[in-house]
Amino acid sequence: MLKFSYLKSVKRLFSSLVITISFLSSAAWADNKSSQPPLLIIGASYANATTPFFSDLQAPLGGTAVNSGTYLSLGNALVRERSLSGHVINEAQAGATSFTRLGCYPGPECVGPGWDSYDTQFQKALARVTSGDNVNANYLVIVKGNDCMHPDAFGVAMELTMECTQEQMNASIDNLIAVGKKALEKGITPIYGYTPAYENLELETFRTALGWPWIIGEESYNAYRDLYRSRLENEMPEAIVLDFWKGFQHMGDGLHPSRKTVTRAAKRIAKAIKRHQRAF
Repeated sequence: MLKFSYLKSVKRLFSSLVITISFLSSAAWADNKSSQPPLLIIGASYANATTPFFSDLQAPLGGTAVNSGTYLSLGNALVRERSLSGHVINEAQAGATSFTRLGCYPGPECVGPGWDSYDTQFQKALARVTSGDNVNANYLVIVKGNDCMHPDAFGVAMELTMECTQEQMNASIDNLIAVGKKALEKGITPIYGYTPAYENLELETFRTALGWPWIIGEESYNAYRDLYRSRLENEMPEAIVLDFWKGFQHMGDGLHPSRKTVTRAAKRIAKAIKRHQRAF
């Protein structure tokens, strides 16, 4: 009986010790996260569900959000990702391209104000985390936008547009690489993701819903995708380049990622950041 009582006391003591250690570890974990720098993100609707508003409530596409707000963007998924701090500065704009442009849908005229370039998005994000010479950010997620995707991605009347030439594709990728290089100059590591595989999209479904005269075809899509990937790997050795859209599934509209896809992408980015931090 004495032995049983002793064992019971030891068990209670051990349980209390485990609970105490767990509490202290959780507190330390929370304190560590509270001091972590924010993650910056720029891009288009994959990164942020909402279009930008300007003065007098002017906005491209009338200020609409993807799926009327019922959509989890990558920016918000990164906030929710438990292995990260939840600190995210999101300057992405749904509908954006790598360059500043007017909105031309539904037409016939192109109107402004429109969308910021990726360079402007980055400058805004940088301003949020800069005090004097101190920049409180280590990583910038750059999510490819609408460049070359459809007739409202050029800033000119839609009837004048057609699929991008290789020269136009390279000009778009130049912009995406340039903003990553500016981040590196500030001591911030850019994180790029390959674009989703064409076969995982249903772009004709999206084109039909909006009534566009055309949308990028498989040959042009894959040409841009391959060029983007090869140039990032060759020209941005200091960047993190990964396939965070691997296994992409759309949410039913043919274009935008499902909740599961976005959540998985955020986890892959978080793991890549942890690996990068251990390496350096």
